[in-house]
Amino acid sequence: MNIEILAPAGDKEKLETAFYFGADACYFAGKKWGLRAFSENFDDEELKEYIEYAHNLGKKCYITVNIQAHNSDFDGLGDYIKYLESIGADAIIVSDAGILSLAKQVAPNLPVHLSTQASASNKYSAKFWADAGAKRIILARELSLKEIKEIRDYLPADVELEAFVHGAMCISYSGRCLLSNYLTGRDSNRGQCVQACRWEYKIQEISRTGDGLEIQEDNRGTYILNSKDLCMIEHLDEMLDAGVTSFKIEGRMKSPFYVATVVNAYKRAFEYLKQDKNLYKEKAKELKKELENCSHRQFTTGFCLGENDRECLESSMPVSSSEFVAIVTQSTQDGFCEVEQRNRFKVGDELEILSPSDNFLKKIKIEEMFDEKGEKIDDALKVQQRIKLKTNINLNKKDILRRVK
Repeated sequence: MNIEILAPAGDKEKLETAFYFGADACYFAGKKWGLRAFSENFDDEELKEYIEYAHNLGKKCYITVNIQAHNSDFDGLGDYIKYLESIGADAIIVSDAGILSLAKQVAPNLPVHLSTQASASNKYSAKFWADAGAKRIILARELSLKEIKEIRDYLPADVELEAFVHGAMCISYSGRCLLSNYLTGRDSNRGQCVQACRWEYKIQEISRTGDGLEIQEDNRGTYILNSKDLCMIEHLDEMLDAGVTSFKIEGRMKSPFYVATVVNAYKRAFEYLKQDKNLYKEKAKELKKELENCSHRQFTTGFCLGENDRECLESSMPVSSSEFVAIVTQSTQDGFCEVEQRNRFKVGDELEILSPSDNFLKKIKIEEMFDEKGEKIDDALKVQQRIKLKTNINLNKKDILRRVK
């Protein structure tokens, strides 16, 4: 079973978290030419360091160079692509034909993956990009599984297909949105999206006066441009049958808790699927509930099952059923482990463990804790404070503690 779980890495902590919880590869950006300018991203030395880090784990790194490029964007771009090839990047992700052409000239041994921003939505365009040198097609999100299977059957066997499996979706076609640029001057197609689609809006009828009318609302406000979050955890077998081999999680701007929760759930789902399809179908329902622990909107299967596109719309704020409380920074030794606080907790609290190990979903009761000076404390108040917790559970570095709401 040829499967790759591909996770987002907006910074170093998220990359390490993704690999710890079972991702096979991460996608991330340098300081320029990527579509998430507001992520911390990686400078040149960090790119080299973390590609080496990944390779030592047997993992892969794909670097995003996926802006919609203007003439000025090509200044220095050839040298940057050659640098990525020299430090062993496993591929670059591009959406622009000019950048793909440049990459094939200056770094012929560096694989190129076609970004979803290129909107490859039919077998003929996918074949065009494959003929131009793309080794992987990251499919438009607007495709059904039937259409994906038709694309797979039309392409050479050595061209891979990647599809989004989980996360936020743009209301615009394959993310080609001008709303952020129009309202704020920050171009989403050049890495600066402010997610203006998530703002609250009113509509004004031209012949009437007043403050305008809210179109839809719930008790949290009005969100007329929102999409639900994609969640395909119950349909991984169908995606595999359609020819998808790389399963992409959205979320370079999300928290390490989000990355850990989602990667962990999909990793476990695939492990069940490898054992037995019926077991997977049973466990996938439980894992879908697990995905509700991190911040999310209502879930949808998007266009994959051929549903009406209106089913993707929603009018609510993101919610979560758990809160990220702490991350383990030193494994349990002599009955104590060190954690870094992320949200307040106290002696007496019961926390749940998020881990790729058998500790997953075990509970830990906070009985004693000590600060950096070794002084006993009852309340973890300080953000990112290092704290030692008494526990009889062998927690590992990078395990996460969460509070169920």
